[in-house]
Amino acid sequence: MVTPEQIKQYITANLPCDILEVQGDGHHFEALIVSPEFTGKNRVQQHQRVYLALGDRMREEIHALSMKTYSPEQWAAAQG
Repeated sequence: MVTPEQIKQYITANLPCDILEVQGDGHHFEALIVSPEFTGKNRVQQHQRVYLALGDRMREEIHALSMKTYSPEQWAAAQG
């Protein structure tokens, strides 16, 4: 069973993150990801970038991942 810590390792190995938080129960996971690579990308493109970072693990190990993704600028704006 995959742990939230493993998912964090998978993402950070392939995507630079300013903030990365992952929670989950081994089957369903939630992630907050702030990455400079998201700058200029819409939400779909940001999520695609995370899927690319996770690679085949999305099909083989991770069955449900809910994401909130932000560029650093979007995150700063969201924090008010």
